[in-house]
Amino acid sequence: MIISILAVLFTFGLVIFLHELGHFAVCRLTGIRVEAFSFGFGKELWGRTSGPTRYSIRLIPLGGYVKPAGESLDELSGDPAEYFAKPWYARFAVVLAGPVMNYLLAFVLFSGVILLMGEPRPSSAPVIGDLTQGYPAEIAGLKAGDRIVEVDGQPVPGWKEMSAAIYTKVEQEISVTYERAGEKASVTLKTRKAADAGGSRGVIGIAPGVEYARVPLLKGLAMGAHQCWYWTAFTVKTLASNIHKREKPDLAGPIGIVNIVSKAAHTGVADFFFLIGLISVAVGFFNLLPIPLLDGGWMLLYLYEGISRRKLTGDMMKYVNAAGMVMLLSILLFATYNDVMRIVTSRSAKKAAAAQSQAK
Repeated sequence: MIISILAVLFTFGLVIFLHELGHFAVCRLTGIRVEAFSFGFGKELWGRTSGPTRYSIRLIPLGGYVKPAGESLDELSGDPAEYFAKPWYARFAVVLAGPVMNYLLAFVLFSGVILLMGEPRPSSAPVIGDLTQGYPAEIAGLKAGDRIVEVDGQPVPGWKEMSAAIYTKVEQEISVTYERAGEKASVTLKTRKAADAGGSRGVIGIAPGVEYARVPLLKGLAMGAHQCWYWTAFTVKTLASNIHKREKPDLAGPIGIVNIVSKAAHTGVADFFFLIGLISVAVGFFNLLPIPLLDGGWMLLYLYEGISRRKLTGDMMKYVNAAGMVMLLSILLFATYNDVMRIVTSRSAKKAAAAQSQAK
């Protein structure tokens, strides 16, 4: 429990603090006066004022915040060092710096894990390396480390043969025989349609184990950069597919993310830091979306200001901020609802599977 709590605090603290550090650094570079720069939220535990800036460490270590002078149009006093006194491109650079820092953190973590551990390659053995929560394998009680020996009574000597046998069964019941601690057991489960294959393959929610091969420095750095690109492209493609097919996106909210971080903290240091990289990419990408109150929303406004050469007004900002608040709260509620339903569905399915097993 303590490890899980510390892992969650470390993950969110690191990802969000470095995001804010990006804003702070570019504020300083562009000559914007920063009134406060804090690590954490809530009651101030330690503080020091240096020049115009109050630096502090606060009670709740979940990120931080930056407060530039004149960040509201209503607060402008005419000081050239104020945020809205700077040209649009300077403000654009400030808000862009947050997501850039998230991607930089992800690049460092991905590259570091790859260089220290080696290049991850899927194992060819039919041994479960990981399971997807709420999918048939996890519901049926399969665990990481289980070796699949038969599918529908047919021996499967490798992962390739095993996955091929499952892929052909789309939303059909299959029998899976596995070996755990030297003992064999069988379960019957129903496959799901694979979301990334247009529904043409059946899946049960398992992934192979991972083997590692050493890589040279430049290749490791290139692979780290590729991971940033891959996960961003994957997110874009998934969202585009959801919109095109009018499907409900499978968003993870705070509950889901905390659960994932907690599990990763117990599986190994490499997996944990790789997950932080994934979360950092997700935070950076999310903040680039053109939604009011997010960095992407501000960037869009500043770009409009630069193209139209029309200054933003206080009334415009009030409407934009109100719309952004509604949108962000809606996304948060939807993601949290998904988290809760995922847990409820998983528990209900497990109870049903257990009852069915006892009945047999």
